[in-house]
Amino acid sequence: MSESRQDKIRVLMVCLGNICRSPTAEAMLRKKLHEAGLDDRVEVDSAGTSDYHVDSPPDRRAVAHGERRGLRMQPLRGRQVERADFDRFDFILAMDEDNLADLERIRPAGSRAKVALLMSFAPHAGAREVPDPYQGGADGFEHVLDLTAAAADGFIASVRSN
Repeated sequence: MSESRQDKIRVLMVCLGNICRSPTAEAMLRKKLHEAGLDDRVEVDSAGTSDYHVDSPPDRRAVAHGERRGLRMQPLRGRQVERADFDRFDFILAMDEDNLADLERIRPAGSRAKVALLMSFAPHAGAREVPDPYQGGADGFEHVLDLTAAAADGFIASVRSN
């Protein structure tokens, strides 16, 4: 018997503009879930705390670097976090402390989502935050891929242990 949509674990990845880090994290977790045979148990989305890039595709550099690692990001489009997300999702995972603080500020009282830093799922990765690669070069995008891969592995281990 297949699980209903309500039985799925729902995860929202969040950064500032939803064109670099959070779509990369979304695509990375989807890929890793598929490889682990868990894509039927977890649903993944991404959003930004700002409205800078609503309906925009991911940054072309993020897409190019992600494709080299087998990520599918072209269909993704930017959106802004909504108050309803705090009840739609089980986990809302921020890329950095600033976005975590923004999420806590807009979070409705009594909402059910667990709000945390994405990197809390990869404590041994040597980073507490996923740094924004937007102003930098290729190394920054590769670093985001490494960090989101480590966090995705940690998240999957957590799903399997529960």
